[in-house]
Amino acid sequence: MHLRYRGAEMIHFHRVSVEYPRTKTMALYNVNLEVKKGEFVFLVGHSGAGKSTLLGLALKRLEPTSGAVYVAGQNLANLRGNRVALHRRNVGMVFQDHRLLADLTVEENLAFILRVLGVSPSEWKKRIVRVLRTVGIVHKRRAYPYQLSVGEAQRVAIARAIIGRPPIVLADEPTGNLDPENAVQVLEIFKAIHASGATVVIATHSRELVEAYPQRVVVLRAGQLVRDEKSGAYAL
Repeated sequence: MHLRYRGAEMIHFHRVSVEYPRTKTMALYNVNLEVKKGEFVFLVGHSGAGKSTLLGLALKRLEPTSGAVYVAGQNLANLRGNRVALHRRNVGMVFQDHRLLADLTVEENLAFILRVLGVSPSEWKKRIVRVLRTVGIVHKRRAYPYQLSVGEAQRVAIARAIIGRPPIVLADEPTGNLDPENAVQVLEIFKAIHASGATVVIATHSRELVEAYPQRVVVLRAGQLVRDEKSGAYAL
């Protein structure tokens, strides 16, 4: 299943606040943000600014304390059970730590996702080879995670996020553990994903990443959206 929403806004946060009840701290406060279909957005801010919380809300891993989160025209508050699973199939998520299944090879990790997505086994090999070519690591398809470098493991994590061809791809510090050379290579992959028509939102601390690919920059500070600029520079 793919999103068929034809509206301009793919992601919309409307007056969203998130409070952690145990500490009484506000992770986000009254955030309004619209991301249009096909946009590429860098989400920047210091650690604790609310970047991961924002992505977690879009994936419906978290719930807002107040306000509403819409993805492809759906209010995520209305999703329950299988509808949450269907929503998440349409949102590819890349984490800083690759989270690969250690006892499975690269291609088995990807086949596991295809099985969950309900893709016919006859399609698996073609899909896996295609996506591994996209991330430049097809030669490692039979390797186990422990046999991969950090950069290679992150490429597999990206492949896993996009193998279902989701229209939205979110990434939380995807280059945080990488050296500059690998970070640039990973950015090239995200540029290709964006060029294919996907809506891409990347949370990052990396000035180099933002300056290497001038796109829309949204800045969070202490849970509040303080700057939103097209082709913006990295400035906190």
